[in-house]
Amino acid sequence: MTDGRPLNFGVFYAPFHPVGQDPTLALEYDLERVEALDRFGFDEAWFGEHHSGGYEIIASPEIFIAAAAQRTRHIKLGTGVVSLPYHHPWLLADRLVTLDHLTRGRLIFGAGPGALPTDAHIMGIDPVDQRRMMEESLETILALFRGEEPIDRRTDWFELNEGRLQVRPYSWPHPEVAVAAMVSPSGPRLAGKYGASLLSLSMSAASEGFAAIGKAWEVVEEQAQLAGQPAPDRSTWRVLGTMHLAETRDQAIEDCTYGLPEFANYFGGGAGFVPLAENTGGEPKSRREFVADYAESDSVVIGTPDDAIAYIERLLEQSGGFGTFLLLGHDWAAPDRTINSYRLFAQYVLPHFKGRLAAPRAAQQWAVDKRDQLFGRAGQAIGNAIESHVREKG
Repeated sequence: MTDGRPLNFGVFYAPFHPVGQDPTLALEYDLERVEALDRFGFDEAWFGEHHSGGYEIIASPEIFIAAAAQRTRHIKLGTGVVSLPYHHPWLLADRLVTLDHLTRGRLIFGAGPGALPTDAHIMGIDPVDQRRMMEESLETILALFRGEEPIDRRTDWFELNEGRLQVRPYSWPHPEVAVAAMVSPSGPRLAGKYGASLLSLSMSAASEGFAAIGKAWEVVEEQAQLAGQPAPDRSTWRVLGTMHLAETRDQAIEDCTYGLPEFANYFGGGAGFVPLAENTGGEPKSRREFVADYAESDSVVIGTPDDAIAYIERLLEQSGGFGTFLLLGHDWAAPDRTINSYRLFAQYVLPHFKGRLAAPRAAQQWAVDKRDQLFGRAGQAIGNAIESHVREKG
């Protein structure tokens, strides 16, 4: 919680789908998961943009959100994230406004520079330029959102002549804007400079660097001060964590033998990121041994709701407080066990941090404490009624 406010919860979908699944059914499964989250009371769901690699298969989070909005009622839906260097900012801003209207204000605009090197390679974009391009685009989109006068922009990759939005956003003054942070300080810097929310997407809470959760908000506050504006409220900060829950830790480990090894292979190979677990040599591990070893790391919870609560409480202490905890969406477990994990989270973890459990417990304890006083009188009233009835009959 931040300043006593209840913590919000969501799920962040890249999404990850092992190669070999039918993509149509995989996308349908993503939609079904969002429907379940909406029923279970989660606050947010986020969807990424990727174009190569074959594992993260949503090419347009805006299109996916439009579909998900028709199948949900309450949950907010975020682009997690749009890769800004891949799009002309005026066209992107116009599409986002359309989506803001279609969702009746449930849209959150998450922005990033693009994470897959293969995507940038195919489009001929130098990765060294991506963060600079992202800032140029973000500044333009915010100017379009926040003002109604025509604006002009000239860069080496886009041009805008007397640009304005032909339709104003549904949300006032515009959809919430969040910038992604993984390793470098660029995300926290932009959040502070432009008054945007921060989306911390490092899979390891123990990661080092300026984007680590113990340091990220310091960068946000520093940059906001340099820009001469108040820092965004900590309640707008979202932090990612990786979990799978079951009734017991043993069951959670067994569940994850379904797909965690394939996820690890992708994350350390096709995605170009650090492997989840180093190969120390020796005999190859069985699927269960691999999962059990990974479950012992500090960066993941493969266990019970109590384990999840303890992990989030440590994260809140380490960070100094944030507003939303996001679960990484994955295919570690079979669909029914994944939905079960969300159900357990909603049943036990979510209400713990929402502050929904104290009042029923207090009411129950009050009733117990008053039992002798109140139920004794109630029993006497019942006895009196019986005696009165007997006398009348007699």
